[in-house]
Amino acid sequence: MRRWLHRARQEKGAALVETAFVLPIMLLVCVGILEFGRAYQTWQVVTNAAREGARVAILPEYPDDSVKARVRTYLKNGGLPATIVDGANTKVLITATTIPVDTAGTVTASAARIVVEYPFEFMVLQPVAQLVVNGSTAGAPFTMRMTTIMRNE
Repeated sequence: MRRWLHRARQEKGAALVETAFVLPIMLLVCVGILEFGRAYQTWQVVTNAAREGARVAILPEYPDDSVKARVRTYLKNGGLPATIVDGANTKVLITATTIPVDTAGTVTASAARIVVEYPFEFMVLQPVAQLVVNGSTAGAPFTMRMTTIMRNE
């Protein structure tokens, strides 16, 4: 009986059990940090690409094609593919439009509005992220939508 009590009080294997509980949580936290860092970097590049497109769009001699080319070039230089085709519905959408802007009550000026929609997909956490976003379909990427408005020169 004494020998059995002595064995029950020993903590051999306790570290292994604790590691088995803590390791998956630690890995999920580490992967989450990496994934959200990548998402933030992508968001920054897409935001700056929309800004670059707006800078070109406000100039009088540049057509919409050169605006889209500037946005695609900025995306490419930022390390993102400028065109993504995955099936028939996943693409980078770039929209350049001219809109009126109210400057001082009665005076209106024209402005350029650039909208960049970029599909982003988490590499590891996509199933978990789909649980967080209501109404999303499993496996579908998130669309990062950036809009920049600048008054024409």
